[in-house]
Amino acid sequence: MRTDARHTLGRSGEELAADHLRGLGFAVLARNVRTARGEIDMIARRGPLLVFAEVKTRRIGAAQRRPREDQLPLGGLGVRQRVRLRRLAAAWLAENRPAPPPPRTVRFDAIGVVLDTRGRVRAVEHIEGAW
Repeated sequence: MRTDARHTLGRSGEELAADHLRGLGFAVLARNVRTARGEIDMIARRGPLLVFAEVKTRRIGAAQRRPREDQLPLGGLGVRQRVRLRRLAAAWLAENRPAPPPPRTVRFDAIGVVLDTRGRVRAVEHIEGAW
């Protein structure tokens, strides 16, 4: 898969993840936040809860109804990604003060999106408090 196709796939998944969070009552504060140490896919807030989300998107064949185990987008999340997201969140919080009132809870979520080759959504998996 070419880099631009991967980029397009990732952006599609992030848009669907943002819609998913909005459907749960969250306000998406920021997407693709770049820092010197990496990128935070999404930051969202619902009342006193601030969520830093890692979004992974995969594509499967149009005839497939469900992804196979090896195609699940969240299966590849490892310890290094978890540590990275926590470090990036701490840096973002040190540099940015969320609008009052301050959040009482910070949570790290993972959202996996599976699209088929026709662009149809085959699965959205949201793990609240993934780490």
